[in-house]
Amino acid sequence: DFVVNLCREIGTRSMPKRTTQDRKEVGPSLDRVSSAQRDSFTVSAQPIRVDDDSDESDESYYSGLDSEPDTSGISSNGSAMGDQPSQELFTSDDDELADGASDDKLGVSKAGSHDATSDTSDEEDARNTVGNIPMNWYDDYPHIGYDLDGTKIMKPAKGDELDKFLAKMDDPDYWRTIEDKYSGKKLLLSDQELDIIQKMQQREFPEASVNPYPMQINFFTYETMEQPLSGGTEPKRRFVPSRWEAKKVMKIVHAIRMGWIKPSAKKEAEKPNYYLLWNETDDASKDKKHRMHIPAPKMKLPGHDESYNPPPEYLPTAEEREKWEQEDPQDRERNFLPQSYKSLREVPAYPRFIQERFERCLDLYLCPRQRRMKVNIDNPDILLPKLPKPKDLQPFPTTESIVYTGHTEMVRCISVEPLGQWLASGSSDKSLRLWEVSTGRCVNTVSLETTPDSVAFCPNQELTLIAVTVGQGVWLINHGLGDKLAASHTDQLFGSVMNCDDANEPSSVVWSCSTDEASSKRLKLILTLPKPVKQITWHTKGDYFATVMPEGGNHAVYIHQLTKKRSQNPFQRSKGLVQKVLFHPTKPLFFVATQKYVRMYDLVKQELVKKLMTGVKWISSIDIHPQGDNLIIGSYDKRLCWFDLELSTKPYKVMRQHKQAVRQVCYHRRYPLLASCSDDGTAIVSHGMVYSDLLKNPLIVPLKILKGHSTIDNFGILDVRFHPVQPWLFTAGADSTIRLYT
Repeated sequence: DFVVNLCREIGTRSMPKRTTQDRKEVGPSLDRVSSAQRDSFTVSAQPIRVDDDSDESDESYYSGLDSEPDTSGISSNGSAMGDQPSQELFTSDDDELADGASDDKLGVSKAGSHDATSDTSDEEDARNTVGNIPMNWYDDYPHIGYDLDGTKIMKPAKGDELDKFLAKMDDPDYWRTIEDKYSGKKLLLSDQELDIIQKMQQREFPEASVNPYPMQINFFTYETMEQPLSGGTEPKRRFVPSRWEAKKVMKIVHAIRMGWIKPSAKKEAEKPNYYLLWNETDDASKDKKHRMHIPAPKMKLPGHDESYNPPPEYLPTAEEREKWEQEDPQDRERNFLPQSYKSLREVPAYPRFIQERFERCLDLYLCPRQRRMKVNIDNPDILLPKLPKPKDLQPFPTTESIVYTGHTEMVRCISVEPLGQWLASGSSDKSLRLWEVSTGRCVNTVSLETTPDSVAFCPNQELTLIAVTVGQGVWLINHGLGDKLAASHTDQLFGSVMNCDDANEPSSVVWSCSTDEASSKRLKLILTLPKPVKQITWHTKGDYFATVMPEGGNHAVYIHQLTKKRSQNPFQRSKGLVQKVLFHPTKPLFFVATQKYVRMYDLVKQELVKKLMTGVKWISSIDIHPQGDNLIIGSYDKRLCWFDLELSTKPYKVMRQHKQAVRQVCYHRRYPLLASCSDDGTAIVSHGMVYSDLLKNPLIVPLKILKGHSTIDNFGILDVRFHPVQPWLFTAGADSTIRLYT
C-alpha cells in the first residue's frame, strides 16, 4: 500500500496541471452529477493513505521470486519520480478501450476525450476518490470506487488461479508487476523503480545524487589560530572584580574563622608499600612497624661430617645406615649420610640441592619477624597439666604373672572367652591353641591349613563357638570347653544352619560343614570366600559377624548371619583399601577403617553417618569404648588417636607413646583402661575415664609401660587383649609366647 501511494504521489507531482480548456471539456460530464452526489464526494489534494489493517487479496503483490523486493515508493501508474515519458504516465482513450474499459467505466465522457498526443491527460479525473477507507468494503460490489465526477470505477476482469499460474510461467515480467488496489490495474515496474526499491530495502537514499555523509567543516580546532573567530573587544566587566563573588568569598572566610568549615589537611606524599625484608641498616630499625628487627637466620656452618673425605669415626656403619633408612625423614638427625671420596673431583652432584634451596627460602619467608619477650618461669612444673597420681587410679595391670608357652613361631592373634576362663591363640606354626587362663595349660590344639590372622570367641555365652581365619576361609569351631549343654546346643545350631535354604547365599560365599576328628568329633562350619580373610569380628549379640578381605576390592567386607546361613556385601563400591571393621556395641552402626579414614554407617537406614579424619598414614587397629561414644585407633606411624564421636570428626587427643608401629589397641569392658602394643616390644596401659557429664572431657593418663617380650625381626608385641572381668592384660609377641599381666 505504501508503494502504491508513493507511486501515486510521484505521478501527481509529475502530472501537468489542467488548463481551463480541459476543465471546460469535462464540464458536461460534471453537469451530469447531481448536487447531492457532488457533495458526497471528497477530493483530497494529499496522496491517498490506506490503513495497514485493510484486507487485500494476494494479487495486490507480485509473486514469482523467492525474496520479493519491497515495492514502497512506486506510483500506481508505473512511473518513478516523474522521469518516465508521458505515454507511460497517461493513457489514451484507445488504450483504455483496448484494455476492456469503456468511457463510462472510466468516468470520462466522449466530449472530454482528447488525443493521445496531447500533453494533458484524464488520469487525474480517473483517480479513485474514496479516501482512506478499507478497500474490503467493495469486495461485494462490481466497482472499486468513484472518480472526481462521481462515476463508478469498475473492477477490471480477473482470472482464476490457473490464469495466474499461466501468466506467471509465460510472462517474463510477471515478477515486476504489481496491482493498484484503488484501481485494480496491473502496473509494470521499471528498472529505475526497481533500483529505488532496492536502495530503500538497504536503507539507503533513493536518489543517487544525495550524499548522506557530507564533508564537515571544523570551525573549532585544537590549533592556536592567529585570528579569533570573533574580533570584538573584551567587555569591561571581565576586568572588574564581581561584587557577588566577593560577598560569597567573605561568607566562606567567615565560616572558616568560626570553625564551621574545616579546610582539608594537606595530603602527605604516599610512601612506597615495599621494604627490605632482611635489611640490617638503621633505617629499617627506625620504622614504626618493624621496630623489633630480627636479622635473617644464618645457615649452619658445615662440619666434619659434610666433608668429602671425613675422618673414619664420622662414617656410619652398616647398622647405622640401615637404621637411618628405616626412620622417617622428619625423625632423622641429619638428612644425609657422610661419604668418603679420594678427591674432590670424584664428588657427584648433590641430589637434594634444589630441595634444600627451597627449604632455605621457606626459612627466610616463614621466620618470625618480631622479637617475643621471654617469660621467666622459676618452676617449670606449673606448665604441666595436673593429672592424678597412678596410685589413685588403681587397679591396673603392673606385674607379669603367667607365660603361656607352646607355640613354635610368633603368635599373631589372641582372644579371650566372654567369661574369662579360656584363651585362644593363633600362631604362624599353623595351629590354634586353647589355654586355661588360671593355670596356663594348653587344653586343645587345632591344626590349620595356613597361618591364622584373626581369632575371636563368640560373645554369646550359650554357645561354645570360636571363629578363626584360615586363608580364604573362616572356620567356626565348636571347641566344647566349659558347659556340656552349651556344646550340645552349638552342635544343634550347626545342624539347623546346614538345613537352611541356600537361596539367599551369594555365589562368592560357600557354607559347608565338616567334622573335626582331632577335637572329639566336634562339628565345624567352613565359609569359603574369594580372597584371603584378614580379620573377623563379632556383633555383641553373637549372631552376626563380619569379615575383611583387603584384596577383595568392592567385595572386601561381608556381613554373615549364623542362624540363617546368610552372607551379604553391604557396599556396592569400596572407598579405599579396607583395613578393619567394627560393630557398635549398642546401636546399629558399622565402622569401616581404610588406610586414612574411618567411616561410620547406619545399617538400618543404609547411609553414611560420619567420616572421621584420622590424620595418620596407615591405620593398623581400631576399638570402640563400651559406651559407644568414644573410639580409639592405632597406626603404623606410631600414633594413637582418641575420637569423641559426639564432639568432632577430628581426633580429640593424639598420642605418640611408642617408638615403633602400633599393632593393636583395645578398651577394657568394665574398667576405665585402654592398652596399646607396638613393635618396640612394649605395651602401654593408660587410664581412660569417660564421664557422663557431656561438658567434661575424657581423662587420659598413661599408667604403666609393660616390658617382657623380646623383639625378633623387628616384630615385637602383635596383639593385646584385656580380660573381660578382671583388670588383667594378655599380650602375644613375636617370641612365640603369651604373657598375662595382673
